[in-house]
Amino acid sequence: MSDDRESLIEVVISAFRPRDPRGRLSSHPGWHDLSPDDRELVFDETELQRRLEAAMDPDGLSSTAQAVLDRITGGDR
Repeated sequence: MSDDRESLIEVVISAFRPRDPRGRLSSHPGWHDLSPDDRELVFDETELQRRLEAAMDPDGLSSTAQAVLDRITGGDR
């Protein structure tokens, strides 16, 4: 796997999602640069990463779940 491809896959797997000017979440821009096979790989790896995050979190939450709850509660949990 090339370093550029590996880096792209790594950032797309992360929980970061950009917001548009209205504050709405959008897909990671790198998603559109991936091949169909790489998108499947990213999907599988993301699912695994979120399960691992939840297993390590005292509340059993993934980084995605934490981000959603923080957004709903204004960061007060």
